[in-house]
Amino acid sequence: MSTLSLRLPDSLHNQIRALAKKEGVSINQLLASAAAEKVAALLTEEYLEERAERASGERFRAVLAKVPRVSPVPEDDLRQK
Repeated sequence: MSTLSLRLPDSLHNQIRALAKKEGVSINQLLASAAAEKVAALLTEEYLEERAERASGERFRAVLAKVPRVSPVPEDDLRQK
C-alpha cells in the first residue's frame, strides 16, 4: 500500500470529513473509494472509445435486420402510455 500526501482547501477537507462521518468510514476509505470510482469511470470511457473505433455501421444494420418486425406487447408499448 502507498502513502500519499495531499493538499486540499480547508472547505473541501471539511466536506470530505463530514461525508466520511456520515457514511461511517474513515477519510482514507472515502477518498480511496472515490479515487477507485473515478479510475473505473475513466477506464470505462477509454474502453468504450476503443470499441467504438472498431464498430461497423454495416454490421450493426445487418444485426438489426435480423430483428423481427412485430408490434410490442401492450405492457412494452410506450405509445400507449
